[in-house]
Amino acid sequence: MFEKSLDDLIRGIRQHADDEGRYVSSCMDECRRELRNGNIDVKANAIAKLTYLQMLGYDISWACFNMIEVMSSKKFSHKRIGYLAATQTFHSGTDVLMLTPNLLKKDLTNLNMYEASLALDALSNFVTPELARDLANDVITLMTSTKPHLRKRATLASYKVFLAYPDALRAAFSRLKDRLEDQEPSVQAAAVNVVCELARKNPKNYLPLAPIFFNILTTSQNNWMRIKIIKLFAALTPLEPRLGKKLIEPLTNLIHSTPAMSLMYECVNTMVLGMPDHLPSIQLCVQKLRIFVEDPDQNLKYLGLQAMANVLKIQPKAVQAHKDLIIACLDDQDESIRLRALDLLSGMVSKKNLQEIIHKLLTHIQTAEGIHYRDEVVSKVIIICSQEHYQFVQDFEWYVRVLAQLSKVEGTRHGKLIAAQIMDVAIRVKSIRPFCVKTCTELLGSPHLLASGQHRNGICEVLYAAAFVIGEFAEHVESPAAVVELLLQPRMTSLPGHIQAVFVHNAVKIFASVLKRLAANETTDDVRVKVNEILTQRLPLFVQSGDLEVQERAVSMLETVRYVDRKRQQGAPVDAELIELFDGELNPVAPKAQKKVPLPEGLDLTKWINEPPEESDYIKKMGSGGNLFDNLGDANTLYISPQAKPVESDDEETKKIKKQQRLLQQQSNPFHLGAAESLLKRPGASAADPEVDVIPIKKLDVDIPIKFDMPTDGSAKKKKKKMSKKERKRRHEAGLPTDSEDEDKPVEVMAVEELPEGARASDDEKDDKSSDPHRLLDLDLNNIAVSEMVLPTRSHRVVSAKPAADQEVPKKKKSKEEK
Repeated sequence: MFEKSLDDLIRGIRQHADDEGRYVSSCMDECRRELRNGNIDVKANAIAKLTYLQMLGYDISWACFNMIEVMSSKKFSHKRIGYLAATQTFHSGTDVLMLTPNLLKKDLTNLNMYEASLALDALSNFVTPELARDLANDVITLMTSTKPHLRKRATLASYKVFLAYPDALRAAFSRLKDRLEDQEPSVQAAAVNVVCELARKNPKNYLPLAPIFFNILTTSQNNWMRIKIIKLFAALTPLEPRLGKKLIEPLTNLIHSTPAMSLMYECVNTMVLGMPDHLPSIQLCVQKLRIFVEDPDQNLKYLGLQAMANVLKIQPKAVQAHKDLIIACLDDQDESIRLRALDLLSGMVSKKNLQEIIHKLLTHIQTAEGIHYRDEVVSKVIIICSQEHYQFVQDFEWYVRVLAQLSKVEGTRHGKLIAAQIMDVAIRVKSIRPFCVKTCTELLGSPHLLASGQHRNGICEVLYAAAFVIGEFAEHVESPAAVVELLLQPRMTSLPGHIQAVFVHNAVKIFASVLKRLAANETTDDVRVKVNEILTQRLPLFVQSGDLEVQERAVSMLETVRYVDRKRQQGAPVDAELIELFDGELNPVAPKAQKKVPLPEGLDLTKWINEPPEESDYIKKMGSGGNLFDNLGDANTLYISPQAKPVESDDEETKKIKKQQRLLQQQSNPFHLGAAESLLKRPGASAADPEVDVIPIKKLDVDIPIKFDMPTDGSAKKKKKKMSKKERKRRHEAGLPTDSEDEDKPVEVMAVEELPEGARASDDEKDDKSSDPHRLLDLDLNNIAVSEMVLPTRSHRVVSAKPAADQEVPKKKKSKEEK
């Protein structure tokens, strides 16, 4: 009667805000003492306080057994506290769950519907496959209860039972179908909810229920239930085209008549997904979606843009008419709406309107607020232009200028993305290389690129691409000496090391290009001398760099240039060797090329590179298949650690004394099973220790062989991947087809990507769906056998009362009267 109540606990926690942990620890100790009390009222009060502490984040799993004690109380007030605590604490790994089946079964069959409701709610929260199997019959039985409250709760709880025990779905499907036509609206809504959740992953199994759902849709006035059914029809209409035609009239009436925007949105979404070929319905949907986008409510505007994205996939022309409205959403204050409008614009692009849309996006970047949003716009511009190997880009000079303009966006972190695009365009489109080299030369002198040199992922990464393009296509450089001087200027040492290394490497590429032009009489020797002089003067500055990669490249290139100059002065030029070093053309490489490199013949990846370390005799014995316990009878053959000290053997007299002492100790031990005493009482048994050699050893004949999942030949066999489709093979070998409509000037884009010999591009990686619980619920519910409608019931093993023939029947003692 003097224990703290839950109100006292809450009040005390608020008063001890400074030392809450210490106060809660003392309350925990008090609860432990209360749980040892035999009074159930005291235990229920302690569990109520622990439940509140669990809500604050404290662990109370140590009290799980006491929660079951309170759950088994006869008082409903106590039982409710116990079930609440179990609902919040129990999970599939709780040990005491094995004690709950009989308790839950008793409460589920209780005449008090409120106690049965407690059991249903708790079972829904901590159901396991074992609990679902044992209690499925009781839950399914409650689905036909005369009380609507129990029917509703049992129907909702059955969904969790189905997930844990899929076989229960076959047995309960007929009753679940009957609940769809229940007279009680709450029970009907619960059944609709369960079926919609089951059909979300496996809709084809519930196609026969379409007439029932259609009747509910046309007769019910519950908007929430209508929304659920319409979502279900959105998944069923792609499987049955006739269903979509049947739904046109009721959905159109709902769109015109309902004032609920949520219901109108679901109707529009279902018509878009289920009836993509019905143009009048699609046009009606787009008109209603425009009302959503124009609404001042941000949530409705977002939903309208999201639904327009679905329409864009099936009828792009219906959405392109509202391009101005979508562009106006770029100025919205909500960033999520602006991002959704960007996604829509990327799908509305064509060859005719590409430059117009990109121009508006570039103008929008200048006034956009927020670094994150500007980065999203930059990435979206690049994605729009580069999709499907630049199929919408007709003027690549314009696109290179766009990339150069994106490099001037303040604070952008997409330097690597812009750099990758510059290199990709230069490699794939041969006709644009002279313009790319000219633009990259201008980028080398841009001060804003050098100003962000301290940020590794900043816009200075564009200089990496600029140096690569200039060096790789150096034959298009107009003034090599000026470009080399730009690459090796002293302020370039403030850039990250990987960019400096590329500058040094490509400066020598330009020198090799000058030598190639000189050999073809396309330039004068003065240009070579000037480039040679710049290299010998500026490269020592990079030799002193703190980056090891820059040091190594600078030293190598400086010595190479000096060696070439020295050989020319000696009259034995080696220009051809240096030219050959950088000769050749790069081709695009497929993303999976490295993964598909075949293993060279004769290479064994499981073989030791160096000699393996020496193994001890013990490891050699175990590794060779020997048994550690083969020689237990011979003490001289046991493995003894080198650090172990030798033990002297006892004589016979000492062994007897030790044996008697051990037997006396076993007899005085109350926890000993009495094996020693029975050993001494056997006839012919002696106290002396039996010899080890005379103990009979039997071999076990095991019929089942023991298998190990280990390769016996030392090399694991790899599974062969499936071959790709023939159509995909031909497309990748011949190049992706390009749309020739509305092309003013054809530009050759290298779409074929290099792969190792014999390798083919494939997309045979499949998603692992083994952990999806809905996968086991993909059952055929049309043809259910009678045997599948009956679930196994839990029962105790019945022991026969008649004794066996070989057992002796114990004689019953006679009473005094019989005597």
